[in-house]
Amino acid sequence: MALVAFTAAELPGTMGRASRITWAAMPVNDTGSPVPNASYSDRSVQVTGTFGGSTVTIQGSNDGGTTWATLNDSAGVALTFTSAGLREILQVTGLIRPIVTGGSGTPNIILLIIGKQ
Repeated sequence: MALVAFTAAELPGTMGRASRITWAAMPVNDTGSPVPNASYSDRSVQVTGTFGGSTVTIQGSNDGGTTWATLNDSAGVALTFTSAGLREILQVTGLIRPIVTGGSGTPNIILLIIGKQ
């Protein structure tokens, strides 16, 4: 499993209070580099691209990245995607990352984080 780097961009006009984090065309069985997440009050994730039977799971960690758990949306449903979608992230964790498993896809994962203190 390789660690896929992300790109980060501040959203225009937000004065540093919102960022877009992107892991583009993530290969199967790879993990996205973790993003520090705790200073943001609102988070959403959008997944697009080619899935080819792959599953994208959004995970969080509060112990510096030793232990990871699947995060949930605001309805308490696990943040796993087998097709394109956009969902809010319920938990605030110290780190957040995507992981792609199974199939043959190369999905794109976009994390929007807002409300930096």
